[in-house]
Amino acid sequence: MYRTCLFCSSDLGHNEAVEHFPIGRRLAFDAAKGRLWVVCRKCERWNLTPLEERWEAIEECERAFRGTKLRVSTDEIGLAKLREGLELVRIGEPQRPEMAAWRYGDQFGRRRRRKYLIAGGVVVVAATVVVAGPVFGLVGAGGISPMTNLITTGANLYRARKKIIVPGPGGRTLKTRLADVDRVKIELLDGELALRVPVVPTRPTHFRWGQNRESVTLTGEDAVRAAGALLPQLNSGGGSAEQVQRAVGIVEEAASPAELFLRAERELRHASPTGWGDPRRRTSLKRVPVATRLALEMAAHEESERRALEGELYLLEEAWKQAEEIAAIADDMFLPASVDTELARLRAARTDGAS
Repeated sequence: MYRTCLFCSSDLGHNEAVEHFPIGRRLAFDAAKGRLWVVCRKCERWNLTPLEERWEAIEECERAFRGTKLRVSTDEIGLAKLREGLELVRIGEPQRPEMAAWRYGDQFGRRRRRKYLIAGGVVVVAATVVVAGPVFGLVGAGGISPMTNLITTGANLYRARKKIIVPGPGGRTLKTRLADVDRVKIELLDGELALRVPVVPTRPTHFRWGQNRESVTLTGEDAVRAAGALLPQLNSGGGSAEQVQRAVGIVEEAASPAELFLRAERELRHASPTGWGDPRRRTSLKRVPVATRLALEMAAHEESERRALEGELYLLEEAWKQAEEIAAIADDMFLPASVDTELARLRAARTDGAS
């Protein structure tokens, strides 16, 4: 059973209240449509479960929701908290604005708060350096702080080395650097939506700014799926409640995710280039207005769920397996080599004893 978030690979936690699905600290369920999600408490994104036993789990969630007095609800959506600590979100037949407020309001709001906290921390560090720097030698004769340079260099190095996994055509996966996400371009290719994504070179090279870049052009549904992985990085600053509601309106106006992406591309092409600097970056996905970018992320996410619900559950299976592998690698990074050696010795001893 999967235990990590599809999107941030964080541990989803566990519960003891739902016997058929003991994963997660917040579960959202729609009994009428047979859908069950685990809401990640770190990134607030909804992980659709492709598990066969979801029906029993949904029935348990329904009984638990009706059996608790600690709940608030409208006619369409309700929230209940069980004594064990598990939170249940019950979905009826909400209108899109109400559903979007539950699904995306938390995650976009959390990103926004985190952005402000980080910005506030940087201001505090900068003020401390200015005031205390001369006393402790943190500021040189020219007034430039070595600590500030170190922080900036470290941030740039992190962005240059951090890899983002992007779904490619034919089930393949691509990798792009976090530093290059701002350079993703949205274009039209023979009248079809295209996304031009800078990728990590297939042959190992030393990273240099402006050099050693390769790009892959994805079209149609492949472009929409890739955008679903890239937009959370571009939307890392989240959005206000007003921007989220505007994004919902934008999604409602579009007949399909592809149409929404095409509309965003047209807006970029017809926008005035004045003040945007380098003309080569005028089609950058980052240039799309915030509310529209949030709408694109919503549409791409819901499109991936639609495909899964129509029978392509293997897409979720593969994505979750990948999340599990990333989480396992991250866990192993903090284990000393002696642990692996000891585990290997114990396995060998057990095998010898059994024979």
